[in-house]
Amino acid sequence: MSANVPESLDAWRMVNARKRFDGQVSLAQLTRLQGLLVDAEGQCTYALEFGRDEILRVSYVELTLETALPLLCQRTMQRYLHQISSVQRLGLIRDEADEAALPEGYEALLIAEDGELKPLDLVEDELVLAVPLVPVSPGSEAIDRDWEATAEEVAKVNPFAALASLKKQ
Repeated sequence: MSANVPESLDAWRMVNARKRFDGQVSLAQLTRLQGLLVDAEGQCTYALEFGRDEILRVSYVELTLETALPLLCQRTMQRYLHQISSVQRLGLIRDEADEAALPEGYEALLIAEDGELKPLDLVEDELVLAVPLVPVSPGSEAIDRDWEATAEEVAKVNPFAALASLKKQ
């Protein structure tokens, strides 16, 4: 983690001070993300900017992420780098009931009464959510979906084809 980003901070104080933190973290440090990656090579560059929307009176943290996650393409079974470039504005709330009051464009981030926020946990949460359900590398060959099986081919792969002959007897 970068030297200027604290391990833990008070989100409400950071909002009042309109603080910004820029950091970089090795993917190897993000343990919850490890199971989704092929390996832990690489870095994630991030920024946390705290503020308050003066019109809507919403306290927020804006999280910017830039990284390339090493994933396994499920089509080619090869390692590829999945580019992540995202900006997410998170509305800070004290209670789950406050989530409904957030305006469009804000995701809710529940903050404890003491205001404690761990920047790396926030970065890791967003990266986990950014991993595609089925990773497919760009440019990998698409499967030809126009192919139609003949009756003989269907019978070969149909495990119940033998039962059809018994039914006729």
